[in-house]
Amino acid sequence: MYISALLSCLLCAVALAKDDKPKTSGTVWVTPHESYSSSVGVLGCKINTDRVAYWPASVDCTNICVSLSYEDREVKLLRIDQSQGAYDVSYDAWNWLYIGKSATDEPTAGGAIEMEFENVKASECKSLIKTKGKKLPLSAANSMNFLASCLDDEDSWVAENYVLFNIADPICSRGYDEECDLDWPDANQATCKHTLGDAPELKDEPVYNVRYPTGERYEASTGVDEDDAAGRVGVWAGLLAVMAVFVVV
Repeated sequence: MYISALLSCLLCAVALAKDDKPKTSGTVWVTPHESYSSSVGVLGCKINTDRVAYWPASVDCTNICVSLSYEDREVKLLRIDQSQGAYDVSYDAWNWLYIGKSATDEPTAGGAIEMEFENVKASECKSLIKTKGKKLPLSAANSMNFLASCLDDEDSWVAENYVLFNIADPICSRGYDEECDLDWPDANQATCKHTLGDAPELKDEPVYNVRYPTGERYEASTGVDEDDAAGRVGVWAGLLAVMAVFVVV
């Protein structure tokens, strides 16, 4: 009886261990996510923030690209943030999978929908990255813990495909839009043209969210609607042009 109970416990432990391993494919219940974020400091102004997965497992150094499908539609998503338990994806991606239309064209409300996912090669998500060479854009000030773990695994995709910027936050509201160098492993802090961590307001690279469930695009850092933000920029550009004319005269 004692041996039988012991074997039963061992079998339970093995089953639990298997369940704890992150799945590489299968069925998940997917919910829409409005606000861009990245727990590892991926810069939203350098990627397509309408195609991001926010999933429970920690962000991996190689498996950062997910294929998600519903009915006859499929999208590729960058998995660069960790949720508290939900399988969230960018609202626009969720909307397109659900009804085949962008959330900015035909926004839809809803909850968790059963979809199929599969981890795919990171190279399949390169079209979602805007940097030269399609390298993963990371914050030089705030991504070092994640990057160091990836650099320790020299064969990981991130170790071979990253670029650091002197931008302080994932929504690109503070810092300088400039690349930085890292002399790893001799140094664990990047070198930038401007002081690393000096974070003035950055206006050139706004990140936009898509508001749920209305579909309006707005600046992540200010909450201002995209059209209003564009008008504000236009006014300032006009004033600068007038000032330039007076200076020339």
